[in-house]
Amino acid sequence: MSPLGRPWPLSLMFLLGMGMASERINCPSRCSCQYLEVNCTGQQFQEFPADIPLDTRQLILAANNVSYLPAVELSFLADLVYLDCSKNLLGDDLDFTFIGVAKLVYLDLSFNNLTQITFSTFSHLLSLVVLKISDNPNLVAIEKDAFANNTWLRHLDVSRTGLTFLDTSTVQDLPNLRFLGLSDNLWHCDCSFLDFITWMTESNIRFPDADNITCYTPEGLRALRMPAVEAQLHVSCLTRLYKRDYVFLCLIGFCMFLAGTITAWLAGICAVIYKAHASRGGEEEEEEEEEDA
Repeated sequence: MSPLGRPWPLSLMFLLGMGMASERINCPSRCSCQYLEVNCTGQQFQEFPADIPLDTRQLILAANNVSYLPAVELSFLADLVYLDCSKNLLGDDLDFTFIGVAKLVYLDLSFNNLTQITFSTFSHLLSLVVLKISDNPNLVAIEKDAFANNTWLRHLDVSRTGLTFLDTSTVQDLPNLRFLGLSDNLWHCDCSFLDFITWMTESNIRFPDADNITCYTPEGLRALRMPAVEAQLHVSCLTRLYKRDYVFLCLIGFCMFLAGTITAWLAGICAVIYKAHASRGGEEEEEEEEEDA
């Protein structure tokens, strides 16, 4: 019945029915769909679901068994701004996977099996603001320029991974970064990590769970928090010489000794030659004077 108490025209009822049917058809099986949102949480998907509406803005694939994200299928979702793929089995190379979803603002890849992040992984996500790659225990490497194109990145979480090192420039050059999760990683606190620790203590970025941002190696610094480690590393790294330093100093000393020896030898030869030449010139002058006499 219409609001006026009259029956709906058959044509209008048909169109409404078709609209509702098409909405149901466009929603992937076992997923729930609302306006511009598709939620497939916990449905035991092993592959990227088919038949996702092309105008989807928010896609949630959390708590499934997806091990691969097809770049082509993703590229059809050109208006996607929110993608949650947490708690899946993603672990293979993700380079160029997100090339077709340049509008993406939120990306959650936590609780997966990622192994590395390269420049090509997120380089096309120019609008990315939130990136969660925490709880990936096999993630052991993030390239120095991995986030070079993600200048809008504000929230980055790499907590609870297999990372032992992170280059300072990787995060220092992100002008909008305000939140950085680093806790419960396997940080190796040697002299090469000193710059990063110093940057942490001097930056205005928020580090959640800061009490758990500690060193894992070497043994003498294990479980120490970063501020305490910075003071110790400043002393040891600025005063201690490594084997390569001693080798370098020995080479420099040997080169200086060799250069001094050669210089003295050449100077001696020149002095002898000069003296011999001067003596010969004196003898010739005496002979000429005797002849004149």
